Amino acid sequence: MRVAILGGTGDFGLALARRLVEAGDEVVLGSRDPERAEEKGREVGAFAGRGNEDAVRGADIVVLATKADAALATAGVVAEKLGTTPLLSVASELHFSPQGVFPYAEARSLAERTQELVRAPVVAGLHSLGARTLARGRPDEDAFVCGDDADAKALALELASKVVAGTALDAGPLASARALEGMTAVIVNLNKRYKGHAGLRVTGLP
Repeated sequence: MRVAILGGTGDFGLALARRLVEAGDEVVLGSRDPERAEEKGREVGAFAGRGNEDAVRGADIVVLATKADAALATAGVVAEKLGTTPLLSVASELHFSPQGVFPYAEARSLAERTQELVRAPVVAGLHSLGARTLARGRPDEDAFVCGDDADAKALALELASKVVAGTALDAGPLASARALEGMTAVIVNLNKRYKGHAGLRVTGLP
């Protein structure tokens, strides 16, 4: 599988790239800074590092791994070159306060708003995986993916299965991204309170 990771020079993008390269995938890192993408790409064994628009060319699936505040702008920039290539949204908008971390107040998920900007089918997932945990190896966790396009979701589930030691699980339609993105806030609160690196496993499934 050829995977383009936009925002690939960030902590999560680099950790994801390492796991996918280990799994034998061809990974291209995308960034607003092509030189930095090339440098970081060499560090993780990626196929190439490029600007975001160039990175999406020829990819089987594109991962939108920028920070949440840059996700929509990045999707808009690459929309034309992306075409109908599936786009996996992994970011969560969070609101930090003295009382704790909250999901963003927007009713629709970041993934749903991304879908309005591109022709490509958008899927959402990997929100429960932490960059630091993923950087150390395949975590003993499950990964969740949701989306409305069956083929795009199948690709995203295949990708997810390569980066966790647990199971890649179909979490339903794209609207489920509202819950998955909100779960990130729960995990961050747990990590802050208990000084840990929380992950998720689902029990009771065959």
